[in-house]
Amino acid sequence: MATKTVFYSFHYERDVNRVQLVRNIHALEGQPLLNAQDWEAVRRRGQEAIVAWIDEQMKYKRAVVVLIGQETASRPWVIYEIEKAWKNKTPLLGVNIHGLSSFGSADSKGANPFDKASGVSGIPVFDPTRTDWHGDVDTKATYSNLVENLENWIAQAKVRVW
Repeated sequence: MATKTVFYSFHYERDVNRVQLVRNIHALEGQPLLNAQDWEAVRRRGQEAIVAWIDEQMKYKRAVVVLIGQETASRPWVIYEIEKAWKNKTPLLGVNIHGLSSFGSADSKGANPFDKASGVSGIPVFDPTRTDWHGDVDTKATYSNLVENLENWIAQAKVRVW
């Protein structure tokens, strides 16, 4: 049973399969993930509709977990979500997910999106990625490490204090 309700921030098109793996851990309860058609329906209604959807989904969440993939830092809505959480004093943390499997392969590590957000500092970023003896990403060991540590990492989320 999920122990905390969180908002997951991530790059939908590239990382939705990896995010689904995180949700399957069932340690946390996140917002409903829109399927591609529902997300397109929100997006077609314009920026105001996207902001309204994000704002509604972030209400009453105990933390914002930024799931960091290869291109997450370049996504304007991720930066918006980070800045909104910081402004609202919602606990924030990042978790690298590039080492999780998406259709059988891992990805390259992405930049830290917190570095791109205005006024945000000191946010912890956790990396569950594990490699085998060849130095290749071991997606199964990475997932196991994530399962083992995700709840503890949430407890270390940072809140803006001023």
